[in-house]
This record gives sequence, C-alpha cells and structure tokens, in this order.
Amino acid sequence: MYAALRSALFLLPPETAHAVALAGLRVRARVLGTAEPPRVAPVTVMGLQFANRVGLAAGFDKDGDCIDGLGSLGFGFVEVGTVTPRLQPGNPGPRLFRLPGQRALINRMGFNNAGVEAMVERLSRRKYGGILGVNIGKNLDTPVAEAERDYLACLERVYPFADYIAVNLSSPNTPGLRELQFGTYLESLLDALGERRRALVARWGKTVPLAVKIAPDLDDAELDEIGRILVAKGVDAVIATNTTVSREGVAGVRHSREAGGLSGAPLLARSTQVVRHLTSEFGAQLPVIAVGGITCGDDACAKLAAGAVLVQLYTGFIYRGPALVGEALAATEAARQVAKSADV
Repeated sequence: MYAALRSALFLLPPETAHAVALAGLRVRARVLGTAEPPRVAPVTVMGLQFANRVGLAAGFDKDGDCIDGLGSLGFGFVEVGTVTPRLQPGNPGPRLFRLPGQRALINRMGFNNAGVEAMVERLSRRKYGGILGVNIGKNLDTPVAEAERDYLACLERVYPFADYIAVNLSSPNTPGLRELQFGTYLESLLDALGERRRALVARWGKTVPLAVKIAPDLDDAELDEIGRILVAKGVDAVIATNTTVSREGVAGVRHSREAGGLSGAPLLARSTQVVRHLTSEFGAQLPVIAVGGITCGDDACAKLAAGAVLVQLYTGFIYRGPALVGEALAATEAARQVAKSADV
C-alpha cells in the first residue's frame, strides 16, 4: 500500500509531499488513536526503558505535530524537532531534494520550525506511550558565541515534557553551528546545560537525560576529543550521526551539487564507522544512538553490531514507509536471539 502512496507523493514537490504525509498521520491518530509500542528486544538506555530499539530521528516532525500518529507505527521512541527558541522560516526554497536512485535526500532546511512555545503546547497533548525525545538548537540569527542562551531557553521549556533531550550541534545548514562540537565551545555549553539541568531536576523532581548529536564529517582525533568531553561532562548518550556535506556515492547524480546535508543509503558506511569508533573508544561510558543510511533490516543490525544500543530511521522511512519499521524490529529481535545463543 505504501509503495502506491509513495508513487503519488513523489509526484509532488518534496516539501509538499512531506506536509501531506504529516496531515495523513494526524488523521490516522484521530481515527485510530495510538498504541503502546511493541515490546521487541527491549532495552534500558540513559536510564529509560525502551520497548524496542527502533526510533524516528529528528527532522521528520519538526514541530511535534504528529507524535501520536508516528507512535502508532511501532516506533519505540520518537524524536521531534529541531526546535529553536523563536519561530523561524528556515532557508529559502527549494531546499529539499530527492535522489531516488540512491535512496537519498539532500536538505538545507535550516531549522524551520514554529518555535519552542508552539512545540510545548503540542507536547502537552501527547498520548503516545513510548519514549519521546526533543531535539533543540539555536536560531539562525543568534551568534555562535551566544548560542548557549538559545539551548538553555529550549531546555527550560521542553524539560517537563521530554523523556530525553537531544542537543543538535551538527546540522550543516546553520552557519557556524558545527563549531559548537569542539573545545571550549562544547565544554562551556555542556557546563551550562548541566548546571541548568540540576536546577530543573530540583524543580520537576525528575532527571531528563541529555544526548548530543554529532556530524559524520569528523576524523578519529576529533571524535576522540568530542567523546572525552561528553564523558567528562556527564552526557548520557551520543547520537551518531547527522547528515553529511560529503557527496561520496552520489557524484554526478541530479541534485548532487545542491548545498545541504546528504542523508540516506550513501551515508550508511560512514555513519556506521563513526558508531564503531565511538563504541570501541568509550564503550558503555557513552551509549551510541545510531542514525544514518538505514534502509533495511540488515542496516539496522549493522548499526547494532557496530556497538549502537538504539537506531533511528529517517530517509529510509520516507522511501520505505512503515514496512521499514517492522523490518527493523524483526531484524533487531533476530540479532538479539543470535547474541543470546552465543552467550549460552
């Protein structure tokens, strides 16, 4: 059924198709309601109990419009955002491009969202019973040197409603943002977030884990530096990875010269390599949530085999639809059974 629907959607411009899909998910939630996520290879990560290991990455539901509809598709966790303190339209269009032969997308959306106050109003109505992550960022016109205030503002507002909060430092579409992944910028930001979280724990009586989302375009030395800082500052997990500025695997393809971040199948190998490096260096000190290039169940298993504890879908979900969720769930359960047999 989704194959036929996708054929129709792909006749529309990408952003229009996305808006239609979101509207359909809202209708689905109203008509069918939502359900508890299926318990398939459940796991505890960041102190949270995940019914299954397959989640939706940030970027699909930027404003938290469709949490219940998405939750009804079997995801063990849904991450919404990226949200910024103030509404912003994002970059001028066209800004989203399909590369169907490569099962890939290029986007330069630029954190288009309705702002954190609108997000909070939607989060407060959530019925989905799985884990909910909220991905936070900075406004385009906030200087990098002052980014801390935007992240703190978002942390403060979404804290009561989120099960975990993801700090996005790695989108290639906000100038200067990736500088926040390094050195004193990163240390200062994490210190500020940690201090504010301690105050919020006292206010709300719960500890909401923090994860940091990083880029795939980092060498091993940079990954090691970032990993050491995340561990030292008590970050609960790392999300690896965001989109890439590389065009490896799509050179010469229509739209491949468009500016923005590349996602989908061409990213699989590099993002998995990042997961493998981080888990080999930091192990259980820094749990890895893997995202990037998953288009089939075997890809999800490859992430877990590289050391990830959870996986997220995005571009593969657009190309494959809900069938990919079920396939990834079946694959993660099969991988768990194999590992269990090996332990015996």
